Amino acid sequence: MTASGLTDTIAAEYAAARETAGLVELTDRAVLEATGPQRLKFLQGMLSNDVLDLPPGRGCLAALMTVKGHVQALLRALVDKDAVALELPADRLELVERTLNHYKVAAPVRFKARATVVLGLLGPQASEVVRRAGTDVLDPVPGAHAQVSLAGRPALLAHASDLPGGGRVAHVSPEDAPAVREALRAAGARPLGRETVDLLRVEALRPWYGPDVTEDNLLHETGLVGEYASSTKGCYIGQEVVARLDARGGHVNKELRGLTLSAPVAAGTRLLAGDKDVGRVTTPAVSPRLGPIALGYVHRSHFAEGTVLRAGEASATVVTSFR
Repeated sequence: MTASGLTDTIAAEYAAARETAGLVELTDRAVLEATGPQRLKFLQGMLSNDVLDLPPGRGCLAALMTVKGHVQALLRALVDKDAVALELPADRLELVERTLNHYKVAAPVRFKARATVVLGLLGPQASEVVRRAGTDVLDPVPGAHAQVSLAGRPALLAHASDLPGGGRVAHVSPEDAPAVREALRAAGARPLGRETVDLLRVEALRPWYGPDVTEDNLLHETGLVGEYASSTKGCYIGQEVVARLDARGGHVNKELRGLTLSAPVAAGTRLLAGDKDVGRVTTPAVSPRLGPIALGYVHRSHFAEGTVLRAGEASATVVTSFR
């Protein structure tokens, strides 16, 4: 156990991710493949970001929303010559597929879940690790992806700004995953547990679907609208809500914030201003650099930088970045 209260394993994983490279198997991700001649046109009317003019080898982050603007899923859309791969939370796969099929009516578009293992690489040496394990030919453009060889096995490699600090994801078949995983480890990537990944996410103020974002949330509440939504494209499901909030300066009743804490707290802990309930903790962590910290939603009346709240027996100070 370290002085900050972390286990030696988490401390070592954290150091590797910040100084060299970390490897995480994203078991909570799945891939839905869209095919058919009108796949891009159809997805353009469904997703919050601009996919219509993306050439093969490019992609973007996007949200699928309800007509009332609530986030059904956060996803990565990767455009290839014959298909679009949608990487999304595994527990939203069935709902997303059902929703897309509901809206497609007679459009010549097909959706099929693709058996895929999603591996994430993060840290300053992530690119070097990929190069040692096979090939890293990605353009430095956000959203770029390419078919590469890792450990002699085919993989779809993509930039991944949704990983804490940025990084890469590799889509591989379940049969090839053990060999690719071992090659990345041998090339210098240290496997990371989920607790370490959550710690890195909190430090980077990077919310993920599930722990931090659910169907109860509007995209503006998450702080992700600038990255996940286009302000220039035409209509899509939920666009009216996004546009209306944009016209109001993006003002919503609550927003995701960082919190520095006087003591560790649990996910779901309510945030109080006096006796008034003004928010809740979504992902807590203990940082070797910063001590107890968290992500959480805070009501707009109390989400200014430096506002001090109570979280259980701990004090919680609102921050917009962790330095």
